Amino acid sequence: MDLTPYIANLREDLANTASAGDEQTRRAAALLSSALEPAVRLTLMNALADLAAEVTAALPGQVVDVRLDGRDVRVVVTGGEDSSASAPPPPPPPPPPVDGGDISRITLRLVEQIKGQAEQAAAAQGVSLNTFVAQAVQGALGHAQQHQQRHQRWQDSSGGGRTETKLHGWVEG
Repeated sequence: MDLTPYIANLREDLANTASAGDEQTRRAAALLSSALEPAVRLTLMNALADLAAEVTAALPGQVVDVRLDGRDVRVVVTGGEDSSASAPPPPPPPPPPVDGGDISRITLRLVEQIKGQAEQAAAAQGVSLNTFVAQAVQGALGHAQQHQQRHQRWQDSSGGGRTETKLHGWVEG
């Protein structure tokens, strides 16, 4: 889906609104519409991703995924009754936000080789790199929480107040 016509309509609406003002207002509106294009594109993609998650939740056996294809958005539907037995299993739906909170945007810096591997793994799962990274972080947090709970149970069962750690075992050199 090409988002450009929607963004162009928004620019036109802003220009029409600014036409009621003076020349400086019209220039400011034109500059703002150009500067806001990336934010508008991201907002539209987020809205489409939210819609895809709602549709996925409402249709059992179907997964609706929104993928970025250059500057365009592609909607992919997988699963369903008419899927052949040899088709790969549908990718898992994107993880729901923890506690229904707002979505934040971050910049992540990766070594190019790791980024390439992550892109390949995401493609193999049929999800976007963003979804793959979000699932990895969520999984890591779940493992960290499980580890913390095990550690707390160990502390509770061993007196809790100890700060000393002992290792038992052997090493063959």
